[in-house]
Amino acid sequence: MGTAGRPTIDVVDTSSTVDGPGTTAALRQTLHQRGLRMTPQRQLVLDAVRALGHATPEQICSRVQTAAPAVNITTVYRTLDLLERIGLVRHTHLGHGAPTYSEQEHQHVHLVCHSCGSVTESPTDLMDELAARLLTESGFQLDPSHVALSGMCGNCQEEDQ
Repeated sequence: MGTAGRPTIDVVDTSSTVDGPGTTAALRQTLHQRGLRMTPQRQLVLDAVRALGHATPEQICSRVQTAAPAVNITTVYRTLDLLERIGLVRHTHLGHGAPTYSEQEHQHVHLVCHSCGSVTESPTDLMDELAARLLTESGFQLDPSHVALSGMCGNCQEEDQ
C-alpha cells in the first residue's frame, strides 16, 4: 500500500496494447493490472480531458456532468489523480488558478499571456539549452513539457504601442 492507504500505482507502458496508447482498451488494461476497474466516470473524465485539450477540473466536471449529472467535483479530482498516477494525463500550472489537465502525449511548452490570458504552445526543444545548463550546473532534470512561461503575446504588445 502507498500513502494514505491507497494502492501503489506505477506508470504502465500502454503503448503495447492492441488499440494503441491512450485508448479505452489501454486504460481498461492498465486499471485491471492494478486491481482497479474501468468505471463510466473514469471513461467520461478521460474523454473530457481529450475533448477539452487543456482544462481545469471544474471545466472537466462541467463536461462530464452533461452526460452524467450525478458526478461531482470530488470524483473528477480523484479520477484525474488516478489517471495522472498511471501516466495517461498530466497537469500543468498555467498561472495562479487551478492546474489544467491534458493527455500525457500532449507535450509542449505553454506560453501564457499575462495580459489577455491566451495560451499558446511551443515545441519542448525550445528549452533544450536551459535544460542542459540546469543539469550541468545544478543536477536538475527539467521536464519541459510541464513548463508554462509567462509574458505578453504579440497581439497585446501591438495594442500597447
